[in-house]
Amino acid sequence: MRYFLELSYNGKAYHGWQNQPNAISVQEVIEKSLSTLLGEPIDVVGAGRTDAGVHAKQMFAHFDTEVDFDADNLAYKLNSFLPVDIAIHSVFKVKPELHARFDASSRTYLYRITLQKNVFEFDNTYYVKQPLDIGKMSAAAKILFEYNDFQCFSKSNTDVKTYYCDIMKAEWFLKDDELHFVIKANRFLRNMVRAIVGTMVEIGLGKLSVDDLHTIIQSKNRSEAGFSVPAHGLYLTEIEYPKDIKI
Repeated sequence: MRYFLELSYNGKAYHGWQNQPNAISVQEVIEKSLSTLLGEPIDVVGAGRTDAGVHAKQMFAHFDTEVDFDADNLAYKLNSFLPVDIAIHSVFKVKPELHARFDASSRTYLYRITLQKNVFEFDNTYYVKQPLDIGKMSAAAKILFEYNDFQCFSKSNTDVKTYYCDIMKAEWFLKDDELHFVIKANRFLRNMVRAIVGTMVEIGLGKLSVDDLHTIIQSKNRSEAGFSVPAHGLYLTEIEYPKDIKI
């Protein structure tokens, strides 16, 4: 039987979602807890592979088991086993062929930039001291909809077969003393959101023009794009699936 986990985590203490040979990952911690509770080795497959330090307000993962259990009770026990920076929100049975990663129809990320020095949020936001031209950054965000090949924002030496992504939303907005960037797409490349935000910060600072973004994307060259903003300001906020996935 296949089950889905809905969870969230603070990524500060982890080397990303994916299991690593010499570093702790969110996947490893969840697998160990599930294996202990169910009394058998459990492999967990996540809906995405967030990088080291990136947070997730909503993440899904699936696992298979023949062990009979009460889903609500397992969620309660998991939360007792897991550290304070990982929370399980629900456990539910799904169709056996459903895949947490490949059947996700969209993913949404939020990047938080603080415009004022904030002693309580320095671990959760990226502080930019210089004034940013939000109008130019918003104009640059609209350019993303004109393209679907985003190789210029992808980490080098990645094993993907295509750099095509269908962007559904990309917008900047102010929220109190923070500038937020929300982007939604069917899929994302490694480091893509952080590279996009870094490039747009350079546009907002006047180091690049809005029209430069066309040249950058068309170049398909990572070195042409801007810097990658720090991981601690990035949040995976929503993953969507087809309706009626629950059994």
